[in-house]
Amino acid sequence: MSKTKILITGGAGFIPSSIADKLSQNTNYELVLVDNLLTGNINNVPRKPNVQFIKADANDFHEMASIMQSKSFDIVFHYAAVVGVKRTIDNPISVLDDIKGFENIFMLSKNTGVKRIFFSSSSEVYGEPVEFPQNEETTPLNARLPYAVVKNIGECFCKSYYQEHGLNYTILRFFNTYGPKQSTDFVMSKFIRAALKNEPITIYGDGKQTRTFCYIDDNVDFTNLLLEKNIGINEIFNVGNRHEIPIIELARKVIQMTSSKSQIIHLPPLKEGDMTRRQPDTTKMQAILNRETPLEVGMKKVIEIVKSQMA
Repeated sequence: MSKTKILITGGAGFIPSSIADKLSQNTNYELVLVDNLLTGNINNVPRKPNVQFIKADANDFHEMASIMQSKSFDIVFHYAAVVGVKRTIDNPISVLDDIKGFENIFMLSKNTGVKRIFFSSSSEVYGEPVEFPQNEETTPLNARLPYAVVKNIGECFCKSYYQEHGLNYTILRFFNTYGPKQSTDFVMSKFIRAALKNEPITIYGDGKQTRTFCYIDDNVDFTNLLLEKNIGINEIFNVGNRHEIPIIELARKVIQMTSSKSQIIHLPPLKEGDMTRRQPDTTKMQAILNRETPLEVGMKKVIEIVKSQMA
């Protein structure tokens, strides 16, 4: 039986490397992880016999062509992106560069016989929400920020290449996902690390903006089920947790769970990009995964691991 060859772009990042951890447990999979290490961390890459890491930029056609033409991948996870609201607002042209990556990955996938692309989209495509919970089919995509517009363009690549070339896709709209590998410029990991050091926890604005937080295992196990069962083809899924929490309450919960002496400091609100509410409709996800890690359970796991790393 021939092995399934899988490419993961952005493979040294938090979510893609976590996917690689899971998939590498299946010895029938051969994984190639590609990352330019601009924000990815080489230490995230699994050290397994069936995992190869190649330093390359998904936005560079020649680098990707040499990899994809020589390997003949069956599955591609296109997760490489400039991510994070503040980072993407500060670097809007870098965000636009990711469109080159779409052109590269989709054209090369079509030309090299890739059977399916998993595309990491974002809750940001919804913009300022008009419906709760936010549903994959009925909530309009009204975002204006470059990051959100670019993710929407990526979704258009998925649909267009399927329509014209029969290239199957699965679009995953990630709502805040957290876990031990998450970099420190995202809210959950930033709060936890600050609290463990008894440093101030900073919040933009009054902290009443709500978010939902999906533990990484739920994200990864759901995606793995889509692959293993060969389901969710040419579909869009919200990937997240249903339970909203105001950011100020999250900060207080982190302080309480870490027995921290941290003070909460309010910074001026972000000029743009800090949406007032986020709440995904996860009906489609839950029909397949059939579980949802409670916030405190996931937070406790992260706190224990981060604490051991800092010891």
